[in-house]
Parts: sequence; C-alpha cells; structure tokens
Amino acid sequence: MSELLSFCTVCASNQNRSMEAHKLLKDAGYKVRSYGTGSAVRLPGPSIDKPNVFQFGTPYSTMREQLMKQDVRLHQANGVLKMIDRNEKIKEAPQRWPYIGQEPQTTEGLDFDIVFTCEERCFDAVVEDFMNRSYNDTSSQINRKLIHVINVEIRDDYDNALIGGQGILDLAQQLEKKMEEANEFNQKPDQKDSTSIQKNYDLFEDSIPDILAAWQKDHPNLPLLYSVCYN
Repeated sequence: MSELLSFCTVCASNQNRSMEAHKLLKDAGYKVRSYGTGSAVRLPGPSIDKPNVFQFGTPYSTMREQLMKQDVRLHQANGVLKMIDRNEKIKEAPQRWPYIGQEPQTTEGLDFDIVFTCEERCFDAVVEDFMNRSYNDTSSQINRKLIHVINVEIRDDYDNALIGGQGILDLAQQLEKKMEEANEFNQKPDQKDSTSIQKNYDLFEDSIPDILAAWQKDHPNLPLLYSVCYN
C-alpha cells in the first residue's frame, strides 16, 4: 500500500462517481475514503420526479432489499443494483462529508492529502467547509495541514463514472509519482537536513499545476477545478 499520499473521493450521494473512484484507488493500493456532500442519498426511482431517497448511513444491503421489492427489473436495467453490489464490497454504507458542526459519523478525521470531487457543486461545498473551519480556527495556518482539492467533472451515470474514475486514478498515480521523485531528491546525501520533509512537500506542491495541466490535455472531456485549503 502506498503511504506517501492519502486520498478522498467525493460526489453528491457517495453512491456512484465517488465510489467508482474509491474502488479503483483502493484496488491500486492507495489509502482512500469517500463521502457525499448532499443532504441525503438519492437514487433513480419509478419516475424522474420520484427518486428513492435514503439517509446517509443506510447500509447498501438495506438499499438493495428495498429496491428489489420496488422493481427488480427497473433497477437491474438502470444499473443501480450493479452499483450497490460494487459499493457493498468497499464499505457498509454511504457517508456524508463531515461538515463542521455536524455530528461525526465516524472517528476518522480529515487527514488526507488530496480530495477529488466529481462535480462543481461538491467542490464548492468541500472548499466552503474548509473555509468555515479556517474561519472558526484562530490558530496559525503554519501549524495546519494543507489539503489539495481537485474537481474532476463527471456526469452522474454508471458508464461515465467508469471513465471518470479511471481519470482520477491516472491523476492520483501522477501525483504519487511526483511525490516519490521529491522524496528521492531529498534523500541524496547533499540534500539531507532537518527541513528535508518540508522540502519534499514544497517540491511536490510546486509541480501540481504542471501535472494538472498535462493531465487535462489528455482528458479534455473531464474539466478540472483546483483549490488549496487548510485544515
């Protein structure tokens, strides 16, 4: 398992796009968690104006049971049951982004290095939450963790989630490779000093805009947004 960078994937319901990216990153050996920024989990229902709505924390197994009772053929055809089968192999239930002031669902903190969001409104929600945390925290930014938030805009359907998830994996691998190169540089005998860890991260941070620009050229159908936040 890679231990240089840790990741988080985020979509609206922690059901499709974030979970496909979560699966690919996890299978590749990365430390990863995933969340949804919405107020509830919304899945396709019998009609467009009648979605199936579940609370965050509802086990995927419970969702499957209810959907199968509702209309098995419909939810097989629209891919929702396949999506739930995938998700259940990764974790028990969808989790809501741990907004400041929200009662925590787990004891896990926001200790990741990179957040990948899958939609601009999710990106906005995550960045705003970090800004609110900064506003309510009077400590110096020097003592706080820097987190890179990257939005990869992905249409919310099963096939596009596969494409977008692979794009996120590609980007994660490029970021990890650059972090490895920064570590190797600072492990040279003439580069070792008490600030080498910070130098590693400085070299890595300075390279991120170029990595994103190169990645975007290779993935023109997955528009990017980028922000630096503190926690």
